[in-house]
Amino acid sequence: MSADYDYDIGIIGGGPAGSTAASYLAKAGLTVAVFEAETFPREHVGESLVPATTPVLIEIGAMDKVEAAGFPHKYGAAWTSAEDRNIDHLGFQGLDHDFRAAEVLFSERDQAGVDRDYTFHVDRGRFDQILLQHAESLGAKVYHGVRVNRVDFTDRDRPVIQAKIGNQSVGVPVRMVVDASGRRTMMGSQLKVKVPDPVFNQYAVHTWFDNFDRKALAVNKKQADYIFIHFLPLTDTWVWQIPITDTITSIGVVTQKSRFKESKGDLEAFFWDSVGSRPELLDALKNADRVKPFKSEGDYSYGLTKVADDSLVMIGDAARFVDPIFSSGVSVALNSARLASTDIIAAFHAGDFRKDRFEGYVNTLRRGVSNWYEFISIYYRLNILFTAFVQDPRYRLDVLKMLQGDVYDDEPKALAAMREIVEAVEADPTHLWHKYLGTLKAPTAAPGF
Repeated sequence: MSADYDYDIGIIGGGPAGSTAASYLAKAGLTVAVFEAETFPREHVGESLVPATTPVLIEIGAMDKVEAAGFPHKYGAAWTSAEDRNIDHLGFQGLDHDFRAAEVLFSERDQAGVDRDYTFHVDRGRFDQILLQHAESLGAKVYHGVRVNRVDFTDRDRPVIQAKIGNQSVGVPVRMVVDASGRRTMMGSQLKVKVPDPVFNQYAVHTWFDNFDRKALAVNKKQADYIFIHFLPLTDTWVWQIPITDTITSIGVVTQKSRFKESKGDLEAFFWDSVGSRPELLDALKNADRVKPFKSEGDYSYGLTKVADDSLVMIGDAARFVDPIFSSGVSVALNSARLASTDIIAAFHAGDFRKDRFEGYVNTLRRGVSNWYEFISIYYRLNILFTAFVQDPRYRLDVLKMLQGDVYDDEPKALAAMREIVEAVEADPTHLWHKYLGTLKAPTAAPGF
């Protein structure tokens, strides 16, 4: 370590993205400091993982610790609709299926680096702490309760992290900065490169229930411990159902900001009014015990016009966040950290942290997030199409590939097929599927880098 720098890499944020990057970099012999504003454990939304997190947890050596925590295993995912119809003979050959429910089992498709047929539902307070402590055990220096206010890039070869420790402001010179500040998007805000998403503008209201009957809406009662997405008969509104322990379940309502505003900030009234549109869900929740206060999450989707610069990369939610309907948050956090770390380690050995060193990371992340974005957009635009594709043997494994989080290579063929069908339905007001179109419509160019 040169006297000109306190650390090789300074990481802003100790959530899953920051701690994973710290683990990769510390294992490679770089000196790493993580600046985390909060004191762990701390609550966080985003409790369901997808299989694409498994290879990362194995590579950094944290999988045994995650297994030892005893988190519920997640073998698959299921979706239910408020509709009581099927889509027989609605105009597309081979897509004649019941769309009231759909489910996938992760083990149906082999995935590189995935050595088990499940992933996890996690208590993020415990999960995030496990990852951060693991990074610390590998040699990363973790500063708890230290908030970074800005980074001085006057010297692009020696950025200085300006942090506040207690009442004292300090400057920490490093060779490179990794922004893993989550939805705070610290560097995106400082550099003025954060842009609102023109399609997704969601709010979520969520809480935990004890003794909730997870089978209440399950078509297959054996799948009660899957993650469930329950669509409500309300515009662009859905509910997540995620097991946290044997008896505790996370329940959250996600809707567009415009509808949330109508509640005038009354979280409890909004929640119960929303779930009341599915009577069987309402009954099950009324018979359970709420064990946490209602919390809201806003600003759910945004992009950044760039996620890398000289001596800087942004990862996880600090780089991009899209609607969480397919549990992509932690997966993008861990995989963006993995991808960025590969380029950072190469840059370190070359002694060159210029922007073009991170083009591999930027291009791969762009491709993966673009696939996620269109997949989610199509789901909202015509969700019966998603359900039909899940059940169609021509496309099932391709859809499952995306649901596993395996999105960073070429565009899945199912996306192209879905896109063609949506365009045909949109162009024909007389089409039998036209009445099922949602209000959200993806632009030709989504915000991003």
